[in-house]
Amino acid sequence: MTATYDVVAIGNAIVDVIARADDAFIAENNLAKGSMQLLFTTEEAEALYDRMGPGIETSGGSAANTLAGLAALGLTCGFIGQVADDQLGRVFTHDMTAQGVAFTTAPRPGDPPTARCLIVVTPDGQRTMNTFLGASQFLPAAALDGQLIADAAILYLEGYLWDPEEPRAAMRQAIATARGAGRRVAFTLSDVFCIERHRADFLRLIADGEIDILFANENELLSLEQADGFEAAIASLSARVPLLVVTRGEHGAVAIKGGERAEVAAEPVDQVVDTTGAGDLFAAGFLAGQAQGRTLRDSLTMGAICAAEVIAHVGPRPQADIKALVAARLD
Repeated sequence: MTATYDVVAIGNAIVDVIARADDAFIAENNLAKGSMQLLFTTEEAEALYDRMGPGIETSGGSAANTLAGLAALGLTCGFIGQVADDQLGRVFTHDMTAQGVAFTTAPRPGDPPTARCLIVVTPDGQRTMNTFLGASQFLPAAALDGQLIADAAILYLEGYLWDPEEPRAAMRQAIATARGAGRRVAFTLSDVFCIERHRADFLRLIADGEIDILFANENELLSLEQADGFEAAIASLSARVPLLVVTRGEHGAVAIKGGERAEVAAEPVDQVVDTTGAGDLFAAGFLAGQAQGRTLRDSLTMGAICAAEVIAHVGPRPQADIKALVAARLD
């Protein structure tokens, strides 16, 4: 059956707040530089927000960032995620729909408020994320649009959202819906902390053949496989996943499908300003390439182009015309 949507994603519906700070700020606030940590209360989130300097506020979340990139590349997309019935929830909804992404999940009344990610960018371009999940962790299976999922060629799932119990159950149901409709399922591991908490679940999804496309960075690959060597880890995992995509930062990216291996170098960037969204936009470029029937190498190149664009400025969404950048290289 022909798909109405190229990609439908399920992820955290988060408003990003991005501000610059030095390493002293990271140390003073006991933040884990270059990683992501959770803020468990509204009070914690508000206290850190008050200590941050001037910033940029925009709709975010890993899967939502990927969809923004896909939409900018001309693909038809939908998003499923939970916001609260508050001002930030309305901001998120407007941002997504203004980009042409279908987003119809009903807002959740009452507390907790809409999720936000407080991102501190240090002079070396590293981003330290402090996430208050808020309403996003209460996405119920009842909120899923089964027809939207069945109408998408690819269902893309965000590993970050596997942590809370309610959305984890929703994503399991979404996988069953997509596979029942003969669609492909893509999954991003998101962060080492997700793997440490849910390694058994992720390995079971792989062993049960529930994942068709798996995205990981090098650290996540090594954590999942509990291996020290990159080549041993990628050989082991690629034998169990139909399509494995591994990013390696400045060392480029690798994709393996059915024994075929493709590699690309990272795209040159004059200055790394902010790495927020690099993996998300890489996934956007790669998925767009796959949706368009391109080769593994061209799909990797598209991912690298999109990632290079987003790390050259502050914020996790593309500012240049990434569709034109891709066309200039590949078309």
